[in-house]
Order: sequence, then C-alpha cells, then structure tokens
Amino acid sequence: MNEQIVENLKEIISVETLDIWTKLNEEIDALYEMDTTWGKGFGDWVYEYKYRRGGKTLCTFYAKKDVANILIILGKAEREKFELQKDDFSKEIFSLYEQTKTFHDGKWLWIPFDNVLKFEDIIGMLKIKRRPNRK
Repeated sequence: MNEQIVENLKEIISVETLDIWTKLNEEIDALYEMDTTWGKGFGDWVYEYKYRRGGKTLCTFYAKKDVANILIILGKAEREKFELQKDDFSKEIFSLYEQTKTFHDGKWLWIPFDNVLKFEDIIGMLKIKRRPNRK
C-alpha cells in the first residue's frame, strides 16, 4: 500500500481497524493477481481502494472518519453459490446477506471492519466471486 495513504488512514481509522484492513489486503494479494487503484471515495468516504481484473471489480475498501468497510457485490450466479454454501458462513454474515436489498445488479454487501471473526467470511465470499489465481 502507498505509505502516504497508510499514514493518512492512521489519522482517520483506529489501529485495530487498520490492522484488519492490512490483513485483508495481504490475504487478497496472496490469493489474487489484481489491479488496484486508490481513489477519493464517493459521498462521505475519504478513501476508496479497489481490486479489479479484466474490467470486473472483486471488492472495494472504503474509509472515512472512524469507519472502514469492504463492499462486495454478489450478482445472481454468485448469490446462488452463496446460498448453496450458506452453512459455511457465520450467522452474522448470512443475516447481513438476508437483510441486504437486491438491486438489478446484485446485493451490495457493506461489511464493516469491526469484527475480525468476519475475516474468513469475507475471503469465502471473494472466492465465490472469483477463483483465486495465485496459491
């Protein structure tokens, strides 16, 4: 990650949240060869960090004062896979999935970096979206 942005992130999110952000980045980088881009988040979001490959977004990290989230959008085929594997995910993540509105392009799951227990769920959802091309 860009050192200046890491320093800026330290000023707006907690050390614990930054640790989760960093751990997820490291795991995604180990599993996937992806293009990444930093940008100004939309609305109140200060930063956006996007993982893309071949014109498709795997996930996007967002940060603003005291908050960081990962956005994972599950399209129709991905939702079907997720629902078949629902027992592999925590009740908390499945509940979030169930409560999330379905749009024409899928479910937009905004997952806050407030619970390390969600880490495996996030990696599991990313593996549904795209098979790892490393490891």
